[in-house]
Amino acid sequence: MIDFTKDSEYIRLFGKKEGEMLNFKGVNIVLDKIMRGADASINIGIKLISLAIVLQIVFGHSVPFLGGNVIGTIIGIIYELGAAGLVGLIATIIIWRLLDDDIRKELSE
Repeated sequence: MIDFTKDSEYIRLFGKKEGEMLNFKGVNIVLDKIMRGADASINIGIKLISLAIVLQIVFGHSVPFLGGNVIGTIIGIIYELGAAGLVGLIATIIIWRLLDDDIRKELSE
């Protein structure tokens, strides 16, 4: 149980003393955790997709646990983006930038 009668515990948890205006230290901490979790999930997803592509290249369409044609699905997505014209090009650039920033940040660490 947390004793809120001690100022130090209250400041540690909420970043302010009792009676002060609310600052967003606690909100920033929660948002930071959510963003780190989302980044980790995206990294895991990219690695799993990469593994699925390699397995499908090596073993063909007969990889039992993939559950579908991964390469065909990716080719279909690229085809749809290409068929969308300018909107598809803009979406491709946005996706590329998001992934490129994550990869550069991961490589620099």
